Amino acid sequence: MKKKITIYDIAKELDITVSTVSRALSGFPSIKETTRQAVFDAAKKLNYSPNKLASALKSGKTYIVGVIVPSIEAHFFASIIHSIEKGLKSSGYSILLYQSKESLANEVKGIRTFLETQVDGIMASMSLETNDIAHFLEVIAANKPLILFDRVNEEIDAPSVTLNDYQAGYDATMHLINKGFKNIAFLTTSHRVKIFNDRLSGYKDAMRENNLKVYDENIILGGLSIKDGRYGTGRLLRGENQPDAIIAGDDFTALGVIKKLKECGQIPPEIGVIGFANESFSAYITPSLSSVDQHPEQIGASCAQMFLKMIDHGSPYSNIQNIVLSPTIVSRQSTDRLLF
Repeated sequence: MKKKITIYDIAKELDITVSTVSRALSGFPSIKETTRQAVFDAAKKLNYSPNKLASALKSGKTYIVGVIVPSIEAHFFASIIHSIEKGLKSSGYSILLYQSKESLANEVKGIRTFLETQVDGIMASMSLETNDIAHFLEVIAANKPLILFDRVNEEIDAPSVTLNDYQAGYDATMHLINKGFKNIAFLTTSHRVKIFNDRLSGYKDAMRENNLKVYDENIILGGLSIKDGRYGTGRLLRGENQPDAIIAGDDFTALGVIKKLKECGQIPPEIGVIGFANESFSAYITPSLSSVDQHPEQIGASCAQMFLKMIDHGSPYSNIQNIVLSPTIVSRQSTDRLLF
């Protein structure tokens, strides 16, 4: 059986003390750069792999942060994860990723797994099914840093990084109104999730402020997917008050809206379409999709910075911070009435 390389082997290779090797690998500032580089070169040469379990037992830290997202298929969440990882890397932290797939049961399982793994903190964006917050309260009770992002619950007294979703819904509606659309429909999820409720409220207020009627039949509560976009659009086109523009709950739903409109011979922007998240495909479909940019890179970077501040305090919840970012409208062909 191959012998496991330890810091003792590195010390022997370089003819220096074990404590010097340990300090060099741990980044102690008192170690000369030439010595540090020699230690790292020797570690690479000998194929040394640090014993993270031993380090965790000694320091009380695993240097792992658990991150839960509804799905990594969406570029929005993938961008947040990448930004979190980038923000934590220089401080020696890695992330452990878990997908809830919009399931409360999966989300609970993920939290329990993280707690059993003794991660140093947890970041989470809630599933559409989350109506019970007991598992998140367990994290707080364990005095372990918890940061919520994008989808949050106001009953949980924890730091958060979110978008001003009311403003996002309002701005998306105003964008369409300013483009000349008047009878604007809204497709969103039937789940009572705060961000989607806020967007719907912003839409309604923008319509009322401009003396435009909000038809109940033009607010479709269903799911968030290409399939749901197609289905919802079919219902709208069969209704008595056919809209001249549609706001979709996310870009995947908006893609379904565009597909259905094309099938019916009403290619946007004949009927305007706007989504949320500014997914990577939005600029490349035909017509290109207008969308609300939710700044995922900034969300991820803010989560990382917040965690590093929390982990340095014995009481991570002593100074709870709630960061709210402003949305940005990205205007493309699907709402550009100048095209026809």
